[in-house]
Amino acid sequence: MGTINKGILGGFSGKVGNIVGGRWKGIDYMRSLGSRRTTAPTEKQKEQQMKFALIARFQQPLANLLAKSFRIYAIKMTGMNSAMGYNLKHAVIGAYPDFLIDYSKILVSRGDMPNVLNPLAESLTPGKINFSWLNNGGVGKALDSDRSILVAYCPVLQQCVYTDSGPDRSTEIAMLDLTSFSGLEIQTWIGFISENEMQVATSVFTGAVTVM
Repeated sequence: MGTINKGILGGFSGKVGNIVGGRWKGIDYMRSLGSRRTTAPTEKQKEQQMKFALIARFQQPLANLLAKSFRIYAIKMTGMNSAMGYNLKHAVIGAYPDFLIDYSKILVSRGDMPNVLNPLAESLTPGKINFSWLNNGGVGKALDSDRSILVAYCPVLQQCVYTDSGPDRSTEIAMLDLTSFSGLEIQTWIGFISENEMQVATSVFTGAVTVM
């Protein structure tokens, strides 16, 4: 049953017949219920569905991060969807049905603030990953106070560990505790976000690392 929110001329939420009403980003909307598919999907549709599922599985654990880190490019869409559009286009390789993710092409943040110089990820201590870089605060929109975004993803477990409030750009070093990934290969990225979260640096892939 639908509920009228602002009088008879206002938007409504819920279902009335085959019409669904709701509100998204402050915009009232109505849409008809989709009809049930009566034909089998084409090969092209199957390919797209498989690519979509591949990126969706990767991005799901990063949903809260992507809401912030892709905000600048999320025009009338969520950060998750903006990231999906980019990664689906640039980071899927192979031929159907053997699609793979090219992790070096994946972005976990996207913006026009400069990233750091010479970023590096390595495992020097059991259960830990160390990130290091050269500070370039003062270049363009980059500031010493920008917070680091550190991401580690384990393909075997399909799990990730990340922070969007890591050490400042000026510290030139950071660490993630990855005890749960010990002995496994992970994929790593680094990005930066301003204190007010209005500026974001496009992430840099810092390589595959085996956790000690």
